[in-house]
Amino acid sequence: MNLDDFSDLIERPDSGVRRDAEERRERLAVPTGSLGRLDELAEWLGAAQASVPAKAVEKPRVILFAGDHGVAELGVSARPAGAAHALVREVLQGRSPVSILARSLRVPVRIVDAGVDCDPQLLPEDVVRHRIRRGSGRIDIEDALTVEEAEAALRLGMAIADQEADSGTDLAVLGDLSVGGTTVAATLVAALCGTDASVVTGRGGEVIDDLTWMRKCAAIRDALRRARPVLGDQVELLAAVGGADFAAMTGFLLQCAVRRTPVILDGVVSAACALVAQRAAFRAPDWWLAGQLSGEPGQVKALDRMALNPLLDHGVTVGEGTGALLALPLVRAAAALAAELPERGVEELGVKTDPDAASEAAASSR
Repeated sequence: MNLDDFSDLIERPDSGVRRDAEERRERLAVPTGSLGRLDELAEWLGAAQASVPAKAVEKPRVILFAGDHGVAELGVSARPAGAAHALVREVLQGRSPVSILARSLRVPVRIVDAGVDCDPQLLPEDVVRHRIRRGSGRIDIEDALTVEEAEAALRLGMAIADQEADSGTDLAVLGDLSVGGTTVAATLVAALCGTDASVVTGRGGEVIDDLTWMRKCAAIRDALRRARPVLGDQVELLAAVGGADFAAMTGFLLQCAVRRTPVILDGVVSAACALVAQRAAFRAPDWWLAGQLSGEPGQVKALDRMALNPLLDHGVTVGEGTGALLALPLVRAAAALAAELPERGVEELGVKTDPDAASEAAASSR
């Protein structure tokens, strides 16, 4: 598999439509600039939809990719290694923040088990049936996946994107359910941005103490030594220091761009996968929004590299797509305002009319 092929498959959102949206915005009754980033959001969404004005987002869906990471065995996370299945069950039972928000916003949630380390019987069949393997290898000393497993996970993500597009999903909210995932994400970001471990190492979804942070830093440093020799090949990079869920999310993001499905990114995990995808197809980030700042320095680094400016900064660190889902009402509001705000009248636009011509037109209409 050569991910560079996506460069030829992915086109940018329609720039002509975006220009039309900008021109229409100048004619609206509300002063230009008074709606702040909502104007920018509406123009981005309209370009993605090839519609002026932007259409309402009617069928969004939360997509969560789940997986365990062997590096969690080093004590780099506040959660115990192999606990991703508990996160999955909390979402399924409606007790997690993302499931509560999704219920209130009437947005369905789909969970894809790409690499959870548990007996398949512990989770529903529709969640586990896509699993690539149980957990991922300890990236500080071994590969997370074989190259064949990385390719299978990428294809899984692409297939999920196709299923969503075919079913009418018009915006995807992307998140993860992982243990050890922020350590893997920081490794990928550091490798792709050429930075040291300490620059990208954060405190995780559940804040860790200083000793745990130092263990996490050391694990990322060791994993970086293994990542740098394979930086030229995204598939080998995901196999070496990624994971099944990371590869699946990368494939999902790339295929969503091919299918012209806009995506809201959540935290550092989705940002790291987006960075890998950008390395393969430089136009792909035009189809993504950064939902929120998660407090992870690796996320800041990745978003800066992709020139994505987060919509929200509320200190939400819980992960699981929660921050990205919080941004969805803003996108919907932008679309509604663009579609429903009236345009200014002729006089307000400063267009002069010829009184004689107006009289003749009125006479001819009688």
